[in-house]
Amino acid sequence: MISVSDQTLRRLAWALWWFFLALVAVDLPLALTENSRSAESWGGVQGSAADVAFVVMVLAFPLTGLLILRRLPRNTIGWLLQAVGLVWGLGALAHNYARYGLVEDPGSLPGADVVAALNEGIWAPGIGLMGTFLILLFPDGHLPSRAWRPVAWLCAVTIVLLPVAVALSPGRLEESPVPTLANPLAQEWAAPVLEVALAVLLPLFALCIVACAVGLFSRFRHSRGIEREQLKWLATAGAAVATVFLVTIIATILTPATSPTPGWVTVLQTVSTPAFVLLPVAIGVAILQHRLYDVDVVINRALVYGSLTAALAAVYLALVLLLQLVLEPVTSQSDLAVAGSTLAVAALFRPARARIQAGVDRRFYRSRYDASLTLDAFVDQLRHQVDLDAVGDDLRTAVRETVQPVHLSLWLRR
Repeated sequence: MISVSDQTLRRLAWALWWFFLALVAVDLPLALTENSRSAESWGGVQGSAADVAFVVMVLAFPLTGLLILRRLPRNTIGWLLQAVGLVWGLGALAHNYARYGLVEDPGSLPGADVVAALNEGIWAPGIGLMGTFLILLFPDGHLPSRAWRPVAWLCAVTIVLLPVAVALSPGRLEESPVPTLANPLAQEWAAPVLEVALAVLLPLFALCIVACAVGLFSRFRHSRGIEREQLKWLATAGAAVATVFLVTIIATILTPATSPTPGWVTVLQTVSTPAFVLLPVAIGVAILQHRLYDVDVVINRALVYGSLTAALAAVYLALVLLLQLVLEPVTSQSDLAVAGSTLAVAALFRPARARIQAGVDRRFYRSRYDASLTLDAFVDQLRHQVDLDAVGDDLRTAVRETVQPVHLSLWLRR
């Protein structure tokens, strides 16, 4: 078996990074010269802004991988991040190559239609690496257990075969710059086999992603210490990205195509792609930061203040509408209703926050909730206890149930 030194691996990581930057240097000018004939990615977001946001998102993956490999050249997650950036970079270059050779200046570039056909299924390895191996192997580069080996092999086979089946299937290249272009690589004689293959591989691809998410959850359940904190970072970033993307899709679907796109929907469409930057950032922090920040605090505050904002906003709107109906016979102005609703919401802020905080702690942070109940019970006992020895026993019991120390001793000055 060939042994490669750490220095060689670091040089390879740097070489991949500079190659990726060269791809960006070639791809971005081509993308920015896109004229009005090209489609918009999110309906309301202009092509140039979407291309820049896509480049920023893709750039974060290999950059994080490089930072990891500089310190840990044998880290599997670092090489996966490099591979994700390389796949998306090559896909973007192929798309712009095909667009220039088929739309901007037809016939100027050789094999533009073949490049478009090969690029038709590039999304499979791009999404596949992010949704399967990057999740399944995080954070130590190993599977959760030997039982997950069949899942890993199934993911690899699916990621390899799916773009091949897409590239060879007869039909139009719907994802190419010319959606009506017939596939030049189509194999008509294998059409029935390719149809069956796609019918099997596409659901299997989704199942692989779901299985890897289950693997991450299984690893989290059995994790302890620093590994558990690392998994919390990735889970938090993944939940944030999924929420933004899901809300954006729902808002885009519910917005009528005939009416102007609302400003808030345009904002969501603009930030949905760069939001994926949170994934490599969370992975980089989790692997490179020896003393992780307490992400539990971030999650807790997000749950509390997100729920609080939604609840108070609903109360505010309901009160405004209700007071307007009540005060309409008296005055035609809504200033009194707005002022009254604002005062009511301000009065509800502190009690509502306390109740929501208690509910979040009870549901998601049970140990903290139980510790709070223990301290409250100790304070109540302290008010009615005058025996010093009994107070000491109660104090030791409260400390054991809340802090759970390995050793406990109490010293009282007589």
